[in-house]
Amino acid sequence: MTGKRLPEASGERAGEGSSNPVVTMAEVAERAGVSIATVSRVLSGRSSVAPEYRARVSAAVEELSYRPNRLAQNLRRRSADMVGVVISDIQNPHFSEMVHVAEEDAYRRGYRMLLCNTGESSEKQRSYLQMLADERPVGVIIAPCDASSPEISHLIDIGIPVVAFDRPVKDERADAVLADNFEAARTAVEHLVGSGVTRIGYMGLSTQIETGARRLAGYKAAMAARGLEARWVDGGLRLATGYRATERLLREWPEMEAMVVGNNMLTLGALRALRAEKRRVPEDIAVVAFDDPSWAELVQPSLTTLAQPVRAMTSTAVRLLIDNIEGRRREPQRIVFRFTLKVRDSSSRSGAGDRQMDESLATW
Repeated sequence: MTGKRLPEASGERAGEGSSNPVVTMAEVAERAGVSIATVSRVLSGRSSVAPEYRARVSAAVEELSYRPNRLAQNLRRRSADMVGVVISDIQNPHFSEMVHVAEEDAYRRGYRMLLCNTGESSEKQRSYLQMLADERPVGVIIAPCDASSPEISHLIDIGIPVVAFDRPVKDERADAVLADNFEAARTAVEHLVGSGVTRIGYMGLSTQIETGARRLAGYKAAMAARGLEARWVDGGLRLATGYRATERLLREWPEMEAMVVGNNMLTLGALRALRAEKRRVPEDIAVVAFDDPSWAELVQPSLTTLAQPVRAMTSTAVRLLIDNIEGRRREPQRIVFRFTLKVRDSSSRSGAGDRQMDESLATW
């Protein structure tokens, strides 16, 4: 892949070389009332286009006497079926699982995936989005580290559908598949209070990220509703920063009885810091953590978690994107999933055992 913008696929009228103008695929799309991507898929013979849109494209092709430019089609073939996926941290198991599911779902529906990992860098995100604008994939799924990046709006402006995953974007024309972080943090506090503790601290994701801000807000609201003192620290985004933030919280609040931790990477840092300080879990400090990595059940004690339905969220994001690409939907949607509280040993001083709250789905 060269990164060079390819010419718009065009066609020619019979007898080109005369004064007849060239008919472009964009003109066919405009006449049919569909996207250029839908025209491309009809012309390539793919079966995933709804019959109504296939008929409209075929009629527009006949009315305009469109003949595909095969050279331009061949040059664009790699991007015609390509979906861009932009994630913020491939090392985070949450996003690793998302990528795995997205690739499977997209491939099964006839698309290929181009993966971009920003490493929580706004500069890298900007560079990757500029590259995607040049390569012209048929759609993009993004978990942004910079929700207001103008490059996101530029993709939409040039006709590339965008779905925000896990974290919203500022441009309301994009679809969004999110989780209810505020309610999940409130649930964590209520669970800990129910287990008999009241001095509950919070070590969370950077509040520069919408996910982190919503989780902190949920924690503070739940503590206020109970008339409890809220104490929290910003844990950043990495294991090492989570370790240092936990040390700080323990130093500033040695009487703390429990912690809510902002994601799985921060949880590893928190557990290491608690061990270094010889604080036992859950005897000295109970722990509830966001995310439910595979190792949550393997550590001792097993970890109580707030699990996102990552597979369902990812499949929903892929479906929304492809429905938009193939012309079955125009209006943006915002879909919000609930977390599942998985109670294990790290939060239960009485050994209450596993309990799960039902996961549900809501649309705003």
